Amino acid sequence: MNKRQAKKKKTARRIFTVSLFALLLWTIWGNTALMVNTITIADSRIPAAFSGFRIAQISDLHNAEFGKNNAKLFKRLSECEPDIIAVTGDLVDMNHTDLDIAITFAQKAIRIAPVYYVTGNHEAHLPQHDALRDGLEAAGVILLDDKAMQLERDGAKITIAGRSDPDFRKQYDMFEETSATGAAFKKQIHEDQGYTILLSHRPELFKSYVSCGADLVFSGHAHGGQFRLPFVGGLIAPNQGLFPKYDAGLYIDGDTQMVVSRGIGNSIIPVRFHNRPEIVLAVLQAGRQK
Repeated sequence: MNKRQAKKKKTARRIFTVSLFALLLWTIWGNTALMVNTITIADSRIPAAFSGFRIAQISDLHNAEFGKNNAKLFKRLSECEPDIIAVTGDLVDMNHTDLDIAITFAQKAIRIAPVYYVTGNHEAHLPQHDALRDGLEAAGVILLDDKAMQLERDGAKITIAGRSDPDFRKQYDMFEETSATGAAFKKQIHEDQGYTILLSHRPELFKSYVSCGADLVFSGHAHGGQFRLPFVGGLIAPNQGLFPKYDAGLYIDGDTQMVVSRGIGNSIIPVRFHNRPEIVLAVLQAGRQK
């Protein structure tokens, strides 16, 4: 090997090392740089009084902390100025559970806005689930598992409902759960209750949400596909497998819109790629869908 070849090889090694180091730093940043993703939800069924109503969605926290005592998370959440906070499951992680983090989150979040919560699959396998529910209720969180209630603003009303995670009922079967979810939602909601919002952890059940007439659904579980590929999207998600159909963002089918959060924490796979943790801020707007 002559000197010129040796120099080229040395330069190539340096470029590779620098590139690898830059990629590492970018990945670390991307796992800690919490962002707010704002989505406008336009629908003619939204009462005029609820135009501008702000819903901050927290999903798949998995006991993650951003700053001491989640200071960074609460700063971003407070900046959203939400009217309500929707927590769509997996507040804890069954593999490394810390109830104090989850309950402290609830105690601080409730100071920002009313908190509505449904369970995820990790809560379904949590031995301390009763203690978690007691702690959340004591903090003032409204537990919406298989329940519905109305929200009122300037004399107008909309309905918010929740579906408990299917792992609480039996071994998960998507086809059976689709039918059960539709039946449960129709039992909770009546046609005269107007615009309806459903909190449900599982985005793969979108067709059941459509068939049962939900207007707006908030979901999570997919973690954004964990590794997001440019121009492709998420790589893999629980219960959806490779290249999941519902991994992140807004999906529309007929009169139903579904928001899927990329979530905040990680679970089995401890690292995200090209997939920053997010708070979703959904802003309601009376009018036609865009």
